[in-house]
Amino acid sequence: MTRQGLMRIKVRALRRKVWFKALSRVERAIVDLTIRCVEKIRSHYLEKTLSNIVDKILKTLEAEFLEKAQKIGHEIARKVCSLASEWGNLSATTWVYDLNFAKFLGVNALNEMNTFSNGTM
Repeated sequence: MTRQGLMRIKVRALRRKVWFKALSRVERAIVDLTIRCVEKIRSHYLEKTLSNIVDKILKTLEAEFLEKAQKIGHEIARKVCSLASEWGNLSATTWVYDLNFAKFLGVNALNEMNTFSNGTM
């Protein structure tokens, strides 16, 4: 773990608005002081502590992403089910209750938004 790696994670957490939500004041201070004072972490204790903090940030980021994906996906699933029902598919009404289907649609929609907003296509 290096200073640059910690800085990237901190910036990502700040941009996604989880820096203050996920971490305590002490945890934020540990990361900030490490970024300011240490180029490469040599202490096993500090590395373990920072690893736990980084895991906490990443889990929060992942949970928020999946929550957002499921919410967006559920809206898309309702529209898809309505359209499929209009076309005569009788089993389409049950698709709305499939959480994995909704999550799949949501992740695809979020990835598509990121692709087009980054200008890669």
